[in-house]
Amino acid sequence: MNFKPLGDRLLVRRIEEQETIRGGIIIPDTAKEKPMEGEVVAIGPGRMTEDGKRITMEVAKGERILIGKYSGTEVKIDGSEYVILREDEVLGVLSK
Repeated sequence: MNFKPLGDRLLVRRIEEQETIRGGIIIPDTAKEKPMEGEVVAIGPGRMTEDGKRITMEVAKGERILIGKYSGTEVKIDGSEYVILREDEVLGVLSK
């Protein structure tokens, strides 16, 4: 894949949740909600201020983040599904 986001945008791959829960119930695909957790695949250079200075991104490539269910724009690149969103749509960074 050869994709570089512009400005303060991120390319994120949603991370699917486990298919079974404690009771051993398997949730069908039609009943699943969109995952809110994702991995940053690519980042843009950051946004520009009015006076021409670039503000660097706080999120780094490879980090796991929380995003809103319906935030960003869903795209398909090389057969894989991704979400393109702005840095301010990121709810938080998950630490290990």
